[in-house]
Amino acid sequence: MKVFIGSIVVNTNDMERAIAFWTEALGYVVRSGDKTFTVLHDPNRRWAYLSLQLTNEIKFSRNRLHLDLFTDDQAGEIARLEGLGAERIPWNYPEEDDFVVMADPDGNEFCVIQNQVSQDA
Repeated sequence: MKVFIGSIVVNTNDMERAIAFWTEALGYVVRSGDKTFTVLHDPNRRWAYLSLQLTNEIKFSRNRLHLDLFTDDQAGEIARLEGLGAERIPWNYPEEDDFVVMADPDGNEFCVIQNQVSQDA
């Protein structure tokens, strides 16, 4: 049997805030959902869904899994995401690194990576 990633689930303490952040950040739209679980998807392509799950637990350490967001304009996207409520996470970057570690409004880490590959490839 072949398996594939259908959805990546991100926990949140504030569903409305998470929906607002991630739909604006990724250009995704709400596929389905309620007050405790919402599925977002890319309206233009078939990618894995991003699902948001309400939790009462407070995040207190680094995620063991995170999203890597690729872009052709790293500086512009970082500024845009900060405007949406994301924050840069202090990180010790070696010179050759092409990523910046950030966190969504719930503190869930993700990286913004300068895309080195043509999207036509």
